[in-house]
Amino acid sequence: MSNDESLDAVDREILFHLRQDGRLTNVELAKRVGLTPPPCLRRVKRLEETGVIAGYRAVIDPTATGRGLEVLVDVEISAQDRKSFEEFEATVSSYEEVIEFRRMYGRPDYFIRVAVADHAAYETFLTGKLSGLPAVLRLTSHLTMKKIKGEG
Repeated sequence: MSNDESLDAVDREILFHLRQDGRLTNVELAKRVGLTPPPCLRRVKRLEETGVIAGYRAVIDPTATGRGLEVLVDVEISAQDRKSFEEFEATVSSYEEVIEFRRMYGRPDYFIRVAVADHAAYETFLTGKLSGLPAVLRLTSHLTMKKIKGEG
């Protein structure tokens, strides 16, 4: 059921409400989508079993955990061989500050989302970890002025 066409309007409505509040009870969810609880629960279970619902999570306030500064980093690398790519990816993935890490088509080669306490912590991360990696050719940091839409 990974195909969007196999989801009907009720499935989409269920997903909408669970995206808004993953802790809804089945009774409340059923009421919101116009079903009785048993068929609603069957639909949710089917969405989970087919992988449409991949999991549930808590949304954490980054400021409350001392990670109020989020920086988006574009990375271009000089390496062309698979081993270098794999080593770079394994190293960057292991960094606690990295909260999202994507290999991209085209440029940049990678997109990294970093969460740290402040500018000094970011500078330490950038100079002490990221820029020192052998494969790194170019780093471009982007600081957010205002978050308009996003998870959390």
